[in-house]
Amino acid sequence: MTEVWQDPGTVEELRRETAKLKKINAALMSRVERSMDQQFNAFSLFETAIALDRQVRDRTHQLREVLHSIERANEDLYRAKQQAEAASSLKSSVLISVTHDLLQPLNAARLTLSALTEMMESQEAGLLIDQVDRSLVTLEDMLRSLLEIAKLDAGALRPDVRPLALAPVFEQLRDEFAPIAARQGLSLRIRTSPVAVSSDAMMLRRILQNLLANAIRYTRSGGIVMGCRRRNNRICVQVSDTGPGIAQAQQEAIFREFQRGEVSATDQAGFGLGLSIVRRFATVLGHGVRLSSQIGKGSTFTLELEPADLADVGDEVQEAKLAERQYGGLEGAKILLVENDPSGSEAMAALLEGWGCDVAITRSASDALLRLSELGGAPDAVIADLHLDHGESGLAAVADIRQQLKLDVPAMIITADYSDNAAKEASLHGLEVLKKPIKPAEMRALLSFLLA
Repeated sequence: MTEVWQDPGTVEELRRETAKLKKINAALMSRVERSMDQQFNAFSLFETAIALDRQVRDRTHQLREVLHSIERANEDLYRAKQQAEAASSLKSSVLISVTHDLLQPLNAARLTLSALTEMMESQEAGLLIDQVDRSLVTLEDMLRSLLEIAKLDAGALRPDVRPLALAPVFEQLRDEFAPIAARQGLSLRIRTSPVAVSSDAMMLRRILQNLLANAIRYTRSGGIVMGCRRRNNRICVQVSDTGPGIAQAQQEAIFREFQRGEVSATDQAGFGLGLSIVRRFATVLGHGVRLSSQIGKGSTFTLELEPADLADVGDEVQEAKLAERQYGGLEGAKILLVENDPSGSEAMAALLEGWGCDVAITRSASDALLRLSELGGAPDAVIADLHLDHGESGLAAVADIRQQLKLDVPAMIITADYSDNAAKEASLHGLEVLKKPIKPAEMRALLSFLLA
């Protein structure tokens, strides 16, 4: 036996077997360790996945809560916005309606006062009538200003921007304000210039009217100058006065409603609406308004407008008439009269033509539809008798005219029917009713507002 262990060949073989077994054992151990490592890593990943899933769920829940909170806040804001818009719309509609209702009898009162003036001979009576007339003018100006503000807020007054020549506008303003300035002992210089601007005829005229009226109102001595010049590719219209000036702290406040400066005791005009309308109209039109003023030396208001090509200016006469008609004038208005009584239609036509209207007389709806083509365009207003021949209604005539023109033409109904049914029927169609015999002042007041 001793001889076997001492055999070199046997020992070497045993060593090789031992080494082989060690290698096999090492390989097995390595495989077991790798398997254990893999099992440990998979378990760790599993735990990590569970933790991440929990965090995602928590974050998702938190996000949903935030989104729900935002949605609730948005709903509250939307309801508040709707309530604010409804309140604003109601305020504007009520203000427009009330102002219209107040202006009608006011205009009638002024026309009646004018007729009374012609009947009175004594100087004392004339002075009293002048005082009442000034008060009515002041009230009318305030109501018209409120109406313009309400229309702007309600979105019912939209600008029609087009190329306009400034010279005709300046000349009209000179004719309008020169007598007013002269009565107050002030000089008024309006320097015209052959330039054109891009603006709305009615709104631009109203802006300049208010600037001139404001300058005359607050100037005790000296005068007012209005002119225009080019500056930085803009047309700048400037209205300068020698009034008391405006303190720096008040220069922004005067553009707000019912803010006014110090006026003389005899000045009844000025409710702090004129400059508010200037700012509002200028903003809508994209015109800049600047004020430069020094206490004791006067003020200069600058209106910055976009220049236009004089060659693109349209019919200035028509634009001027349109601008005038926006403020109660009837000159050049096309009126379609539907009246079956010949004597009544002639008298009505004479009254309207005396106010400068262009009247087309018809006796029925079919006659009116035929005359539409002869007017050269849609009429500015329709006046129809409620009861026409052969049982025809003036309401139906107005509806047929509007349908043919595809235009909601302003219209009014005249009638000798004093029943409640007549007024109610016209009201259902959204039409104003005047009862015969027609009062000219009432007719003119209502027609002026229909055209505006």
